[in-house]
Amino acid sequence: MEVVSPINGCSGDTAGRVIICKAAVAWGPGEPLVIEQVRVDPPQKMEVRVKILFTSICHTDLSAWKGENESQRAYPRIFGHEAAGIVESVGEGVTEVAAGDHVIPLFNGECGTCRCCKNPKTNACEVMGVNPMKRTMTHDGKTRFTTADERRLPIFHFLNTSTFSEFTVLESACVVKIDSEAPMKKMTLLSCGLSTGVGAAWNTVNMEAGSTVAIFGLGVIGLAVAEGARARGASKIIGVDINPLKSVVGKQFGIIDFINPRDSDNPVHEIIIEKTNGGVDYSFECVGNGEILRTAFLSTHIGWGTTVMLGVHTSPKMLPLHPMELFSGRKVVASVFGGFKGRSDMPQFAKQCIEGVVKLDEFITHQLPFHNINDAFQLLIDGKSLRCVLQF
Repeated sequence: MEVVSPINGCSGDTAGRVIICKAAVAWGPGEPLVIEQVRVDPPQKMEVRVKILFTSICHTDLSAWKGENESQRAYPRIFGHEAAGIVESVGEGVTEVAAGDHVIPLFNGECGTCRCCKNPKTNACEVMGVNPMKRTMTHDGKTRFTTADERRLPIFHFLNTSTFSEFTVLESACVVKIDSEAPMKKMTLLSCGLSTGVGAAWNTVNMEAGSTVAIFGLGVIGLAVAEGARARGASKIIGVDINPLKSVVGKQFGIIDFINPRDSDNPVHEIIIEKTNGGVDYSFECVGNGEILRTAFLSTHIGWGTTVMLGVHTSPKMLPLHPMELFSGRKVVASVFGGFKGRSDMPQFAKQCIEGVVKLDEFITHQLPFHNINDAFQLLIDGKSLRCVLQF
């Protein structure tokens, strides 16, 4: 098979050929990513090859890079799942997108034909839903990445996307076309963080104007929840975080009341109950910590309070609730990708973002060239960035 370097980008001269390009390869848990040349095979049946223009780093990438869940470890691997790019070529059977289309990748795909995809009550997909264990492509169980040296080692995929590469191959169910006029740098946010948080407020609980809200953990997802709540007309948005700087950041997204658990001996849920005359209508747990989940649950009003779990819980511990506590009328639900059906809902959500229904600029705190990806990881580890966008 002929091999080319992407000199002319997506002009069509690379279709059907192996592309050699730059990627950030993870060779082991916690090891610095290595920028090196990799081979990217052409897309096979129902696959799409995309030239990534911008990508960013999410806490999910961070935890996977650290190897926090041993069962998910697979190396070498290309991480990344927040991005925006242009379709370079498509495989057999792909009709939804074509070469030249502007797209964003979807870690939570939508095949469009399974029972879940046909059910308006869920954004799960039985075929292409989020699967941290998946490492290869569905068509033939092989990878589309190999090392560019004589070893030709297979490089594993990640979360249906693997966007830390100048070119990547995705299942067609895991890519969605967006308006070609949309600002691509900002559209990276829609691949995960912004959609997950805003959608939790809009889709998962369908928040009403005048609602009271408590958000535990003010990273991008927590702040996106706040932005979604602000856009829906919430009357009170309380932010909870141990980082005092988040009190300042949160104000940009409608968080006026801020609680640092380290500043008081009183339990956080009691403080929230006092501030809201009995508890909030909705609480959102964005950390992935069982004790915080319980606090979020206890912070909601009896009779109707709903807690939405957004954090990824890597601990083997079970839910910190007694079944009888649910008789109070409080509820606990979880949300993946904010309840958005990726291919069905993202074009309209992107349009709303472009029109200013929710903020985008404030989430991008840094921008670096792609080869500085390890610096971007450190910014996230140090709590100095919300989203650092990397440009190829």
